[in-house]
Amino acid sequence: MATISEVQLALTKIIDKKVKHSVFLWGPPGIGKSSVVKKVAKDCKLELVDLRISQLAPTDLRGLPFIEKGQAKFAPPSFLPTTGRGILCVDEFNMASPSMMGIAQQLILDRQVGDYSVPEDWFIIAAGNRTEDRAAVSQMPAPVANRFIHFNVDADLASWKEYAIKTGVNEQIISFLNFRPQLLFNFNKNATAWPSPRSWEFANTLLDVDIDIEAAVGGGTAAEFYAYQSIYSRLPDVDAVIAGESVDVPTEPSLMYAVCGALVSRSKTPAGFFNAVKWLIGGTTEDYVGLFMGDALIAMKANNLQGAFIKLAAKDSQIKAFITKYQELLK
Repeated sequence: MATISEVQLALTKIIDKKVKHSVFLWGPPGIGKSSVVKKVAKDCKLELVDLRISQLAPTDLRGLPFIEKGQAKFAPPSFLPTTGRGILCVDEFNMASPSMMGIAQQLILDRQVGDYSVPEDWFIIAAGNRTEDRAAVSQMPAPVANRFIHFNVDADLASWKEYAIKTGVNEQIISFLNFRPQLLFNFNKNATAWPSPRSWEFANTLLDVDIDIEAAVGGGTAAEFYAYQSIYSRLPDVDAVIAGESVDVPTEPSLMYAVCGALVSRSKTPAGFFNAVKWLIGGTTEDYVGLFMGDALIAMKANNLQGAFIKLAAKDSQIKAFITKYQELLK
């Protein structure tokens, strides 16, 4: 199994080294397979063509036949790339019929189908669900499967938080999932709504417009989230902590998860992050300091604040000692 972050790194290396073998991403629905391909395309400054072969007929991919000088030829479809650099993402691949996957085999192996050839600077990445995910998938023929480099993608809270913090997902969702990491992804075959990285993004949108998140993540998960949300009425003065003022540190575990999330979300300067970690080191256990630092480093990196923070931290023996210990633990 690979996390989304590991898959992103692998895909980036494949593109940097110009490896032209086709890639297949396996994983349950909502885990972020399509999103990571979009992220890699954006970071590598590549075009992206999203192709759903499950929605196509064989002639759509091979092209319409026509006669030219007494010979049958095929006019390639307009949605296939002909110039530039990019990623051809063949999503929901194994939702296509076996015959359609067979036609796509030539595209994957030989980088051509009919009279169409994939341009030199394009990469092919396919994605699909597994049979155990109760998706309407077909068994991939062995000769087709053997044409891919395969990655099995698993849900990973650290990878998801990197995305969530950078994109401004509500701090209450991030804190809740720090407290209940099992609910980042909890597939329920008997439910229409259940928690996944994708549905938590939907839940974030619903929170912004004051709509019950049960519609996105299901009733049980929503009930737990709202019960946890009540903790926020007992938060200490987070803004005072960030400003460096003296505030009592809570001891209740569930409240400390909320405090750490609020501190990461609301700190906007290197001094704010410095004051927050100083406050935590002086009043709580290393577990919560480490939780805060892990998320804070993501937030500081996203806003280009880590250099200034390190300069401040280097002047404080307690913070400097903790960061050294934290880095050793990460190794």
